[in-house]
Amino acid sequence: MGLNLMLGLCDVSCWPHGDSILILQHLTGAVLLMGRCSKTFFCRGSFRSLIFHYFNYYFNFFFFNIFPFSQVMQADAVVLLDVGNMYVPPTWIRPGAAIIYSKPALEKGIALYIVFPINFHYPYSLYVFSVSDLEISRAQIPKPVDQLAEEIGLLPEELEAYGRSKAKVRLSVLERLQSQPNGKYILVAGITPTPLGEGKSTVTVGLVQALSAHLKLNSFACLRQPSQGPTFGVKGGAAGGGYAQVIPMEEFNLHLTGDIHAITAANNLVAAAIDARMLHEATQSDKALFNRLVPSVNGVRKFSPIQISRLQRLGIRKTDPASLTPEEINAFVRLDLDPSKITWQRVVDTNDRFLRKITVGQASSEKGQIRETGFDIAVASEIMAILALADSLEDMKNRLARMVVGTSCSGQPITAEDLGVSGALAVLMKDAIKPTLMQTLEGTPVFVHAGPFANIAHGNSSVLADKLALKLVGQDGFVVTEAGFGADIGMEKFFNIKCRASGLRPSVVVLVATVRALKMHGGGPNVSAGAPLPREYTDENLSLVAGGCCSNLKKQIQIAHLFGVPVVVAVNVFKTDTQAEIDLVCQIAKDCGASDALPCNHWAQGGRGSSELAQAVKEAASKPSDFQFLYNTEMPIVEKIRTIAQRVYGADDIELSPEAKSKTDYYHQQGYGSLPICMAKTHLSLSHMPDKKGAPTGFVLPIRDVRASIGAGFIYPLVGTMSTMPGLPTRPCFYDIDLDPVTEEITGLF
Repeated sequence: MGLNLMLGLCDVSCWPHGDSILILQHLTGAVLLMGRCSKTFFCRGSFRSLIFHYFNYYFNFFFFNIFPFSQVMQADAVVLLDVGNMYVPPTWIRPGAAIIYSKPALEKGIALYIVFPINFHYPYSLYVFSVSDLEISRAQIPKPVDQLAEEIGLLPEELEAYGRSKAKVRLSVLERLQSQPNGKYILVAGITPTPLGEGKSTVTVGLVQALSAHLKLNSFACLRQPSQGPTFGVKGGAAGGGYAQVIPMEEFNLHLTGDIHAITAANNLVAAAIDARMLHEATQSDKALFNRLVPSVNGVRKFSPIQISRLQRLGIRKTDPASLTPEEINAFVRLDLDPSKITWQRVVDTNDRFLRKITVGQASSEKGQIRETGFDIAVASEIMAILALADSLEDMKNRLARMVVGTSCSGQPITAEDLGVSGALAVLMKDAIKPTLMQTLEGTPVFVHAGPFANIAHGNSSVLADKLALKLVGQDGFVVTEAGFGADIGMEKFFNIKCRASGLRPSVVVLVATVRALKMHGGGPNVSAGAPLPREYTDENLSLVAGGCCSNLKKQIQIAHLFGVPVVVAVNVFKTDTQAEIDLVCQIAKDCGASDALPCNHWAQGGRGSSELAQAVKEAASKPSDFQFLYNTEMPIVEKIRTIAQRVYGADDIELSPEAKSKTDYYHQQGYGSLPICMAKTHLSLSHMPDKKGAPTGFVLPIRDVRASIGAGFIYPLVGTMSTMPGLPTRPCFYDIDLDPVTEEITGLF
């Protein structure tokens, strides 16, 4: 009858009003909702969704007193929201229409009648999906953020609202709760993914919904803010999916509270300062530079605090500008940056491959100061990494000051503080350092903060968000955070970089696997974004599943065990998975050393679909772990890189290019040798070769270049052809994204 109807029952027992909600998704035709309730709806044509609350009070009326007979005859479906003494004679309904009798206790089932002929179905499935993530997100009205904040123990003065459904949380919470014991710390990682992603964010949200709404435990999700690169590129957003989402989904995926824009502004201010300084030094004498850098105001010259800091680093203990000698003036005003050794690049939050290499300074006004440079994507900026790793505003300010932007002609590192820009950077970032509070579909709290990619950065949300959440949930609560891409990348960096910076220790690793990705690693054909899946991925194939389990899944479990943390494998179930395939994954995972392995259906069922996973995580977290780092940071830089390559990726050895070798020697000489390592490597393989699936062996890992993020606090090797600026595919996501100018509703986001 051309009717596409979805019924969903959301368990909202965690909400204050405790009512049930019937969600109706209807893509064609008309639906009439009637009952002894506060409202009755009639909708014609194509519409998104209806949300109907069941209330405990009644308004007694019969539907024929409310709606004319003609409207009843137009409906494709009539939904009676409380049966009571209401009855719809078949002669009143047009042929082919459906009558849905919905009793107050929906858990007992819904009777569906099809008129002419009558077709009785009982019980009716409450989860039949035919709608997008965005439509599901809009079908739920978020609770006001101030109400959410009160529920989780925040004070009104600790909240800075950004609209109705999200707010910044002030860091003063940490001081107020400093004596509160931390909760359990859970990391969600994954096997090596397909280009489509395997649902770590969805698992994270579903797990927190299960812990909170179904196991009745305080829990918090900590997620990264998505970049607009993948949102408009291939992968889409990062709010989760189905009935395990952060809402409002469009606000989560677009702009949020502007943190990435603040990072872009700060990063590009540094870039502008570099080129401007080189221009002015090239065209002015020492005296002219000094007079402009320390201008006379009302006949008095005075150093700014940041200039005094530079003098002190130069060993000049003077505060009176008039007392400097010509030699001291020269040292003060000349950064003498080597144009060929500037490491700082501009950023933009877009996948734009044509900005990977550019030439600046070509206008005549730049007086010949031409040089090659490039753009990175904004989330690869060192300032993003600093935001994610800082543990206070003061720490962030100090890290910003330490950022090395290039090298002088005499071989000395030049910092953001040398440029005089670090204080301005802190001003631009003062609001971005506060985590953003949002909620899941089931009303459980989420912190969204920082968004470094895992393949070209360290791939984890912020230390501050985790610390705040661990205090808010209390000793018996759970904080679930997610590491980007596979465990070999995001999880390794979580342990070796984030945990070193935070001092926090995880209780459990949840390793996400999908039958789809395991088939790929078991020898299945390539999976491409935007292309239909080959039949191997939609038909049962136990051989491919076993091959992927015994290669990639086994290796990723072993990587987690290197750090002494128990592993629970979560099989993120897709509709094409068979029970035999799911059972096989769970069995092999446990044979490979996982504490437990089980399927989860949060995409279709919300928190209820992950309740078994939540119970397994709770049990695993109650057992002691023997956490350890993979390497000692005092090891030489090259040996730390080799350790990761051999023990995590499975390489035979590493091979450094001459440039990479020269830079590791330079960083050691400058005193940076004790920093941890952040490998920039493809996420599509354990090796540097994206087409090598499973668990490759017998390869040598090529290190093309080595950079240093001194403010963030890590050394940054670039593996193979890895780029820090992605490109757009032939058909990006933006083809499907649009705005209704009348309703201002966004379509096409996922």
